[in-house]
Amino acid sequence: MLLLLQAEVISLFKNFLLSFVYILSDLFYTTYEFFVSFKYVRKYFKEIISQIEHIGANSLLLVIFTSSFVGMVATVQTAYQIREYVPVIYIGSGVAKAIMIELGPVITGLVVAGRISSGIAAELGSMAITEQIDALRVMGISPYRFLVMPRVIGGIVSLPLLTAIGIAVAIFSGMLVANFTGIANYLVFSRGAKMFFLPKDLFGGLLKAAFFGYALTISGSITGLSSERGAEGVGKATTKAVVLSSILILMLDYILGIIIFG
Repeated sequence: MLLLLQAEVISLFKNFLLSFVYILSDLFYTTYEFFVSFKYVRKYFKEIISQIEHIGANSLLLVIFTSSFVGMVATVQTAYQIREYVPVIYIGSGVAKAIMIELGPVITGLVVAGRISSGIAAELGSMAITEQIDALRVMGISPYRFLVMPRVIGGIVSLPLLTAIGIAVAIFSGMLVANFTGIANYLVFSRGAKMFFLPKDLFGGLLKAAFFGYALTISGSITGLSSERGAEGVGKATTKAVVLSSILILMLDYILGIIIFG
């Protein structure tokens, strides 16, 4: 029994390791093809603009809605933890910094990943199982150039814009909650937010968002192009896309946090 369990654990670990190596190699190869296709940006400029609209404009209401609650929760939780130990004015400072550096980019990235990454995987997966990808290759058109590159650029451009809006909405909603709940009035909260503001905090968060845009679009592209046959294969690809993009976003958040703010 013990030997059987040990063999099962070894088999699971081996499968995990092989899957990890496969995903990593696919990630590096797709990234390489993206940079190779970058010289065709002008040729596919209309498609890039279309992807920016699809990823950015169509996700705007979702980002505004989630960011407003992020700001409210951040304000209430910050006040609960520190208002008995430090002056109330520091609540605005803590909320603003947390939202600009961490909560704004990460929450926006994860929310948009759930919508966009799965959508890209489903779209490209459907094209793969209906042999449209093969048809592009037969015509001498690289699917990475025609399908992947516009989506990745669209994500890289859209996510910082969505994050900037999300940060503004989150801080404003936090200010409203602070005023209505008696934590701090508008003047005290806004003074606290400006007191320790550094441009590095804001632009560092937006830089992280650009990398998150790359992560969620490249994840959807990888899983969609490698989708298995049938509706079940496309369903698995969409699930893998969301999981992979979420993992990449959290990993990049840690790495970039050390590089930018370390």
